[in-house]
Amino acid sequence: MATHDPELRKELDATLQTRKELGPEYESELVESFLEKLDTTVDQRVRRQFAEQQMQVARGAQPPRPRAAPGGGSGYAERFGFATVSLVLAVPLSAIGAVNAGLTGLIVSWAGIVGVNAVHASGFFKRSRQDGKQDGDGWE
Repeated sequence: MATHDPELRKELDATLQTRKELGPEYESELVESFLEKLDTTVDQRVRRQFAEQQMQVARGAQPPRPRAAPGGGSGYAERFGFATVSLVLAVPLSAIGAVNAGLTGLIVSWAGIVGVNAVHASGFFKRSRQDGKQDGDGWE
């Protein structure tokens, strides 16, 4: 959470305190509740940024364009953002995996997290989309 949203921080603290009071049997419900609040916060930020961009376009400004790193790779900000989001989501995923399946669940959770980050870092999907555009098969 790069912006350190104080409201979201309060929600996290309240969730952790509630977990201490209720015990581990309610952990998955508490994690789910917090993730819903996090999702709502992210949705609100995305909508606000989109509305700001639309206002700029309506006023005649050029829409912002993502910058790619030299050589066509992902930019640093995109890679950093993806890694940050995956690590933030790794906490509840690890908890859920460990609570439900023990060490095996924890290992599977982290294998998935590492796998998704590896595929993203390799740029596999970006190359696939570019290849699809060149062939005219409808990839966007």
